Amino acid sequence: MSFTSLTCPACGAAVKQYRNPLPTVDIIIELDNKIVLIKRKNPPHGWALPGGFVDYGESLEAAAIREAQEETNLTIHNLKLLGCYSDPARDERMHTITTVYVAQASGTPQAADDAAELALFLPEQLPAPLCFDHARILADYISFKAACP
Repeated sequence: MSFTSLTCPACGAAVKQYRNPLPTVDIIIELDNKIVLIKRKNPPHGWALPGGFVDYGESLEAAAIREAQEETNLTIHNLKLLGCYSDPARDERMHTITTVYVAQASGTPQAADDAAELALFLPEQLPAPLCFDHARILADYISFKAACP
């Protein structure tokens, strides 16, 4: 268990502050037989799946729908769970755990919010560099799609 000590401002006693991984979501958005990726505005720079942090009081599914809309201007549907990824080194900024969904989309894709650019890619022609552990996630997605056409 990882924690640091804080000092209580009222009594001066040491208080434990626990450090826990932060929950995130990533979405593999299928559109026109391609995958929607964003180029990140903020570090770490590179191509990434749309996604982000889950807000307090928000379900994972609601976070996926919100993040897809905010970053791609797309409405997603048919949300399916691909898996969870928890390697403490997956995000160089902090320890995160991501829940990854696959979804179809409707609308006109447009980069917004944290996305500097947006593009559609064939699964076998992905750009580099991919941020975080998104190369592994997309490899798992490609394997999953090959096993369940």
